[in-house]
Amino acid sequence: MTDLPRLYDDLASWFHLLTRPEDYSEEAEFATKILIEAATPRPRTLLELGSGGGNNAFHLKLHFQMTLTDLSGAMLEASRRINPECRHVQGDMRVLRLDGDFDAVFIHDAIGYMRSEDDLGAALQTARLHCRRGGVVLIMPDYVRETFRSGVGHGGHDGAGRGLRYFEWTFDPDPTDTTYTVDFVYLLREGNEPVRVVHDQHVNGVFERAVWVKHLNQAGFSSPQIIQDPWGREVFLARK
Repeated sequence: MTDLPRLYDDLASWFHLLTRPEDYSEEAEFATKILIEAATPRPRTLLELGSGGGNNAFHLKLHFQMTLTDLSGAMLEASRRINPECRHVQGDMRVLRLDGDFDAVFIHDAIGYMRSEDDLGAALQTARLHCRRGGVVLIMPDYVRETFRSGVGHGGHDGAGRGLRYFEWTFDPDPTDTTYTVDFVYLLREGNEPVRVVHDQHVNGVFERAVWVKHLNQAGFSSPQIIQDPWGREVFLARK
């Protein structure tokens, strides 16, 4: 994974018109509850790997002292605008190494950009290395292989002087490999100018439950749990 999707590169300034912090309030509330109940004492410091535009952190920072990391400098800049009180560090979750450790580590849907088992294993090793002994890791992928479904979606928001609408199509062109695609079409309007149309393809990884558990165990986590979230997705909770 070297080339970033355009949403995280030259179109990053539009990100918060595709999805706003308010859109993440329920997921962040769920993650907060899981993290607080799973660790003793209550977690104080939280590392988010693949924090993107900071929509989850906008809510999580009310409960934790947060360090946010992402591969995209443009996305970190978008996050700084809504989370100026958080520490931001640019880095690849597969190889990132920070000084010190954290009470908890959180990875949301950015884990989906791990396209191979090697990538997945490397990201989980990073999570373990940055988690204190007795701490917890919560990972919230969009899918495991057993729950994957093709589908479509749409949305978008208006901002100051411009607006974005999108259509997305999730599809697996080869169910025998470990990837699927999400094709986005963005309609971008600035002022009264004609709408600009942009296509952007995201290639994501998808793995069976057993593969997740295998790599969590290999990374050094004990007794990983699979929890169903309120939206029917399977998330992973593990302790170091």
